[in-house]
Amino acid sequence: MKTKLLTIILSSVLFLPLYGETKDKEALSITSVFSDHMVLQRQMPVPVWGKGKAGSTVSVTVAGKSAKAVVDASGDWKAQLPELPAGGPHVFAVSSGGSRIELQDVLVGEVWIASGQSNMQMGYQSLKDGKKRYAEASALPIRSLSVPRTVHDAPQKNMKGKWATKPCQSAVALTFALDLQKASGVPVGIIEASWGSSSLEGWMPLSMTTEFPHFKKMMENYHQYDQAEVNRLLEKEKNGGKRVRLDDIFFRTRPNILYNAMMAPLIPYACRGMIWYQGEANTSSLGSMRQYGETLPAWVQCLRQQWGRDDFYFLAVMLPGHGKMVKESPVKSSRSPEAYSWAWFREAQQKVLSLPNTGIANTIDLGSEKNIHPRDKGPIGRRLSLFAQKLTLGKLVQADGPTLKQCKKTGKKTMVVTYTHAEGLKTKDGKAPRGFWLGDNKGNWVEAKASIDGETVVLTWDDEAFVSEHVRYAFAGFPDVNLVNEAGLPAMPFRTDDMEPKGYHDTPLEPGVKWRRK
Repeated sequence: MKTKLLTIILSSVLFLPLYGETKDKEALSITSVFSDHMVLQRQMPVPVWGKGKAGSTVSVTVAGKSAKAVVDASGDWKAQLPELPAGGPHVFAVSSGGSRIELQDVLVGEVWIASGQSNMQMGYQSLKDGKKRYAEASALPIRSLSVPRTVHDAPQKNMKGKWATKPCQSAVALTFALDLQKASGVPVGIIEASWGSSSLEGWMPLSMTTEFPHFKKMMENYHQYDQAEVNRLLEKEKNGGKRVRLDDIFFRTRPNILYNAMMAPLIPYACRGMIWYQGEANTSSLGSMRQYGETLPAWVQCLRQQWGRDDFYFLAVMLPGHGKMVKESPVKSSRSPEAYSWAWFREAQQKVLSLPNTGIANTIDLGSEKNIHPRDKGPIGRRLSLFAQKLTLGKLVQADGPTLKQCKKTGKKTMVVTYTHAEGLKTKDGKAPRGFWLGDNKGNWVEAKASIDGETVVLTWDDEAFVSEHVRYAFAGFPDVNLVNEAGLPAMPFRTDDMEPKGYHDTPLEPGVKWRRK
């Protein structure tokens, strides 16, 4: 009985460092992202790290594989397990000297981070058949780690979340995981790190201030106006105070500090990549939308450097149809290609496709003119999963909708748009294609008449005096579109011109968030 009690006490002591810093700086510990029920990434080296006694050797074993590391002078160690095959459950053991940590019920499969703002955060209840899908996922080897929503002024090594044997709550991530598990036949782990209203800058490390002046100014404003209040609110919570809604909004709309508390503790946990549904918070001005096209690819490259992997996959959600536009817009119609609408943001999002191992799930046919949150997020998760299946599993699936190849003027009043990924090109309602606009070199736009010819769309117009030189498709906030391929995936928005928005003059970006606590 005494032996059994001693074992229980020793196990408890060894387990404490998993969720925070231990008082004994030389005690063996492993960072908090590792816990019972976790899913490790298959088919790639798996970094494992923690704290220990300087100069001691740490051994890590799982599934018949092992790795060793020597604790450095600062008390840090990092080992790297070789590639692991899918399977489990396994015992994951870390030992050094007479100390040993064991994690139980560990699986190996596909691991993805699900991040962004409210449309990623919203629960599976927003799915049309949410309860049914959650029950289905619960019966499969799908697990989750929910990163607590909090902030910090410095990058953290630990957080208080832990792995659970149940699927994630996010509707988008749940659908993604369910489809991915069925396609791969292996365990799937989702690390959910999302927070409503958060901007891209909220998830950026401080190091990126050297590359982006607008981010540097945001951080200067943060340190001058907001830092003291953030620290006061965190201290209040530490002492048992409750976070009220205004506190929550204040936290999640600040720059950098979400990255410090919610992303930094995950790096460099082995995973296939990230699914990302964010952007609404970066649409307050035309300048902010266009800046996103420069910032997003740089952020993805930064994440890849931090994870030490060029094959860190990044799959984003293109913002869906929505009627919001900038107040300075010269045109107020959500159907117009001239409005300062989300069309410009979607164009900025597509710039991330210049990087390898990326994809964008086109949702232009979804959404609502008035509601920023698409009601059924099932199609969004499924479209993300198609990219994951194609790019990471090697599945022969169609993940892209019809995508512009070229646009050519073939007659005085005829233009032909040629597509890739256009097998079985059609309209979902059987009517003529909609959403095409023709423009002259003066920036005047008229709606085109469109018809399908094989894998091309033929555009014509009636006005004899109008000289069309450019085409815009689905280039509006809430466009009326119906063009799809055989897989039912919508055609990608595009424009063939490089004209500046009508009436727009480049002005300095508004640094930081206008809303502040009084």
